[in-house]
Amino acid sequence: MKKTLIAAALLLGTVRYAAALPQPHPGNDDPVIMTVAGVDVPRSEFEYSYNKNNTDGVIDKKTVEEYVDLFINYKLKVQAALDEHIDTTKAFQTEFAQYRDQQVKPTFVTDDDMLAEAHKVYDQTVENIGPQGLIRPAHILIMIPQKATDAQKQEAKQRIDSVYQAIQAGADFEELAKKVSQDPGSARNGGVLGWVGQHQLVKEFEDAAFALQPGEMSAPVESPYGWHIILMKERKMLEPFDFHRENILKFLEQRGARERISEQKLDAMVKADSTLTKDAILAHCADSLSAVDAEMRYLIKEYHDGLLLYEVSNRNVWEKASKDEVALDRYFKKNKNKYKWDEPRFKGMAYHVKTQADVKAVADCVKKLKFEDWNEALRKTFNNDSIIRIRVEKGLFKKGDSKLVDQREFKVADVKVDSVKGYPIDATYGKMLKKPETYQDVRGLVIADLQDELERQWVADLRKRYAFTVNEEVLRTVNKHGANE
Repeated sequence: MKKTLIAAALLLGTVRYAAALPQPHPGNDDPVIMTVAGVDVPRSEFEYSYNKNNTDGVIDKKTVEEYVDLFINYKLKVQAALDEHIDTTKAFQTEFAQYRDQQVKPTFVTDDDMLAEAHKVYDQTVENIGPQGLIRPAHILIMIPQKATDAQKQEAKQRIDSVYQAIQAGADFEELAKKVSQDPGSARNGGVLGWVGQHQLVKEFEDAAFALQPGEMSAPVESPYGWHIILMKERKMLEPFDFHRENILKFLEQRGARERISEQKLDAMVKADSTLTKDAILAHCADSLSAVDAEMRYLIKEYHDGLLLYEVSNRNVWEKASKDEVALDRYFKKNKNKYKWDEPRFKGMAYHVKTQADVKAVADCVKKLKFEDWNEALRKTFNNDSIIRIRVEKGLFKKGDSKLVDQREFKVADVKVDSVKGYPIDATYGKMLKKPETYQDVRGLVIADLQDELERQWVADLRKRYAFTVNEEVLRTVNKHGANE
């Protein structure tokens, strides 16, 4: 019985939240626009996806007809992910639950909850301030050093007395504060401090300050910091709650009050019924929200399916292409003509050493190794301890990438090479290439092209594996149906 009441309360709460959002017209129909792998897709889901991905700011906007194939491919990939049981993995369930909870938890917190929390903050502030209200004092400080000698203490007392006498004789408090006060934070403002309440200042200062009325000035007051002359600028009681309401609410939002309140409510629900868990409550709330709010339903579904799409695409295309060295090599050799360069490249390194002997030693170290193994060999041979013997820049250089390479290898006239402090001798080692030797020379391009090919092959296979149909009549009504359809 208790569980039923909690569930009903959750449902009522989510209905109140959803009622504030745009809702479909009660008389609207939502016909099936397509069926993919045996799953019906309502028109509203297609419209949500199409409209979200074809806003005015999108460069490559699609027509509805053009978007159909993209959407079908998307649905086919999601179905493939489901068939691979990606949705049952711990990693997927954890990440999806985190996102779902981000959308759902705020619905547990009402405006009244936040207002009640704001009143608590205000009431606590009033209590902390106390019956004497707030003061805005100004002061002039002459500091007494810690462990000051008697002479230093006497000097500080003489200085504060001199300042006090000058003010009594007509000197301007603000100008004197700027000139002689040793509190740099307030001195630049003419000695003025911000609004403070009780228990925010050292006792000696506070007792003297709260005894003053606006316009009154104290005689010199000693505190652990030194000597003060205090001028009371203003006093007030804290303004009513409504005056501070918006600022308090903003403060609470910034401090994560909604998250804290929602957690408190969840804890209370679990405590009220030990058979419930937070995850079960949040899942139920997400289902309830989705039942009454299409926007929320498709937002949660979009993230759910997006996680599946990412992982299944990574397995079948992205990571598969980037890590399959044999496939990369094979694709490069088959498509070498795609990777011609407009101008030669220098494949090698530009380096700087301390001694002439190391120029040859560096070249000898790598000359029999694969290019991709150079870095590790150089590090172990020359920079494996606290002494760094060489500075190296390794890569595939085109003209303009390196001044040293431009000068030594491309023979560019009038290139001034910047010296490297502590490494006076410059050198290069490598070879000029008119075209890429291996896929490693154009690895990024080959990976991208192989990914495109794997994507095409995968989509073609999915379209053979799963059946799909499109209702052309419903498709023609996308974004054109009226309220009384």
